[in-house]
Amino acid sequence: MYTIPKGTKDVLCEDAYKWHYVENAARQTAANFGFKEIRTPVFEHTELFLRGVGETTDIVTKEMYTFLDKGDRSITLKPEGTAGVARAFVGGVQQNGTLPYKMYYITPVFRYERPQAGRLREHHQFGVELYGSSSPLADVEVIALAKSLFDALGLKDLTLNINSIGCQECRAKYNAALKEYLGSRFSEMCRECQSRFEKNPLRILDCKDENCKKITADAPKVLDFLCDECKAHFEGLKAGLDAVGIEYKVNPQIVRGLDYYTKTVFEFVSNAIGAQGTVCGGGRYDKLVEEVGGKPTPAVGFGMGLERLLIVLESQGLLEKAPKENVDYYLASIGENALNFTLKLANKLRQKGKSVEFDLMSKSVKAQMKYANKIEAKYVIVVGDDEILSGKVRVKDMASGNEEEIEIKDL
Repeated sequence: MYTIPKGTKDVLCEDAYKWHYVENAARQTAANFGFKEIRTPVFEHTELFLRGVGETTDIVTKEMYTFLDKGDRSITLKPEGTAGVARAFVGGVQQNGTLPYKMYYITPVFRYERPQAGRLREHHQFGVELYGSSSPLADVEVIALAKSLFDALGLKDLTLNINSIGCQECRAKYNAALKEYLGSRFSEMCRECQSRFEKNPLRILDCKDENCKKITADAPKVLDFLCDECKAHFEGLKAGLDAVGIEYKVNPQIVRGLDYYTKTVFEFVSNAIGAQGTVCGGGRYDKLVEEVGGKPTPAVGFGMGLERLLIVLESQGLLEKAPKENVDYYLASIGENALNFTLKLANKLRQKGKSVEFDLMSKSVKAQMKYANKIEAKYVIVVGDDEILSGKVRVKDMASGNEEEIEIKDL
């Protein structure tokens, strides 16, 4: 017997409807905001993630599934969705596309990390990308999209944390101040943060080590080092969120875990999965398109872990309203003649857009009725010689128990 690889999970038929419910809500919400679907390959050239995600990130240094293909090329299973979308934008859209260009995706992503609640080695993300606008209103737009999805699903008790990590110029000044503050505590930091100290000190703020959290608790705040442009952008973001009535908390510790972020970063967090967990995270990445070979193009977006979202929905009892995808009709047949007739009837109903099942196991009528009840068929029709001769069948509503005689041609 084969076992499933660690950090992966089957979605069985009995649970698939929950995923369809959330994915359908995500697609509809994206469409309401004018976003259209993009699909990128599950694997890319490794260099894309080295350049786009950043060589000092945990994803690149510890978590990527990277291998050599038969042509001796380094290939990586996508660890996140944004870099691949940027590559697709440069290769297929940027020359002729109309801006702003709005995209969304639902995709599996792969990270070799310790499996935990809502975060597996293969998990799934819903993400959106808005390319072409440097306005803080674009940031508000993607945050409002995420909030609209949460509202559509009925989700409560989420906190929106926002921050700005500035542009390259003001961040250089902040990094210098941060290094000066952390220098005297260098020996107390974890080994990873000691490595980050020279390469990317901002990443130290994202460390999950409790001792490092204590060390950085009183560190200089990046918001105090913003240039006038970045400061104005952040004020515009807050004003836009106020205008649409989205509550938020300014959290200077939010930096996100990927190197491509500039200016706005944000997270929706929930306490429903044990420790505080991020359900949705994103921000602005104005240099990413240029980094992967395109013309300078501002961009903003987010990624949302679907496994985590489902856990939060389950914890609040919100998946109970997810509609089960039950079969419309179960056709119970009596005898060989009825079975052939049932086959034709099933085909006609399916051509009319109905979902239909009938007996494939030579069961008794009693066993067929039990099966229809088990699969929660909406209606049951028993077909025998009498029904074939009369041209009429009795249709039983399984929810109410009511029966109605209907001519076969009127089904």
